[in-house]
Amino acid sequence: MIPAPLLQATLDLLSEVESTPRPADAVTSAYFRAHRHFSDRDRGAIMELLYDLLRHRARLGWWLNRLGSSGNPRNRLVAWLVLAEARTLEQMQRLFSGAKFAPAALTEREAALARALQGGSLDHPEMPEEVRLECPHWAVAPLRRRFGAAFGAEMAATLAAPSLDLRVNQIKASRASVLRGLKELGLDAEATALAPQGIRLPERLSLARLPWLKTGEVEIQDEGSQLVAALLDAQPGERVVDFCAGAGGKTLAIASQMNNRGRIVACDVNEARVKRCAERLRNAGVHNTEVRVLASETDRWVKRHKLSFDRVLIDAPCSGTGTWRRNPDARWRETGEDGLANLVALQARILASAARLVKPGGRLVYATCSLLPDENEDQVTAFLAANPAFRLVPMGEAAPELAEAVGGDTLSLTPARHETDGFFAAVLQRVAPVAQPSDGKA
Repeated sequence: MIPAPLLQATLDLLSEVESTPRPADAVTSAYFRAHRHFSDRDRGAIMELLYDLLRHRARLGWWLNRLGSSGNPRNRLVAWLVLAEARTLEQMQRLFSGAKFAPAALTEREAALARALQGGSLDHPEMPEEVRLECPHWAVAPLRRRFGAAFGAEMAATLAAPSLDLRVNQIKASRASVLRGLKELGLDAEATALAPQGIRLPERLSLARLPWLKTGEVEIQDEGSQLVAALLDAQPGERVVDFCAGAGGKTLAIASQMNNRGRIVACDVNEARVKRCAERLRNAGVHNTEVRVLASETDRWVKRHKLSFDRVLIDAPCSGTGTWRRNPDARWRETGEDGLANLVALQARILASAARLVKPGGRLVYATCSLLPDENEDQVTAFLAANPAFRLVPMGEAAPELAEAVGGDTLSLTPARHETDGFFAAVLQRVAPVAQPSDGKA
């Protein structure tokens, strides 16, 4: 049974996650930096309970609504302890004791709620499928369109806790050496099935156990994200743009591919993310990259550098539906149908603008961490219709080693089929002009 002080810490974290626009992982990192007295074991217990509450939000909310209770963090914790852990009212009252560091004593309403939930389970026959699968209402229709009969299996896979995936920085280390080091630490590490520099650990662990993170020899990066960067196929000596670089995860992977030769420009509209990107690049020993803050997707820098780059990656801002198993709080962030429409419009503007940077014969990779056709295939179809200078490069041509695994002309990864986050990527090429035949005149 989790100690009462850790219950209170979980409640504090849950309240903060739900009252701030920051992602849960950022909130928890800041919380533990401010509360260093927690041991690694305590942190693990708090994180496990917090993410259980986030992954079961819709089902817990359904039960609370059925019983006429509000969905506040304390009620959801009470419901979880009874429905998922079969705690009795007496056990609950010992945990919610009001003692120092413990949660305040149960109110009469909370005690009545615990009694009403006794003998229940998280799932109920009357529960709608989208509630049981923790799918927000705005995403049900597009996800059913995407998956059809596989909707249930795919959504169930987003509820499983993900593995911990690492990418080896080829500038500083080899996958073989890092694998040996992990196994010497007694960790059950294995090479990823598809990503050539990936390593998978089946479950999360204290990152303090991984010294390679501090030295920049490895980065935490889902295998699917690694494959997106690999599709760019950036070669040493080329000129490359990571147009929506964020904190630089894919920029680092690209620099590793290029072995620090050539030039990479990492762009983003968020200055704080660009600063973080620069810090990570320095730690990884990367020195062929510059970072740039853009005013917008149509920043004048783009026009000044049109037709100048061999490779351009657009990791577009998106709904994040592909990351739900890793970021369960993202399911309930404000997106909705209007928000999705705004994202789709922004993605189209970004794609049209960044495409100007690609030189003839150059490669453009459009990617999202979304499972929705509106943000993926539909975007690419619309772009190609409006831009006849580009063609879709099928997977069999762009990355023959991935063609069989993905089974289509684009990269489309899902948690159920590939045990990765949900990623989409399309490889596009600006067609080089055909040389005019000589007329034979001197």
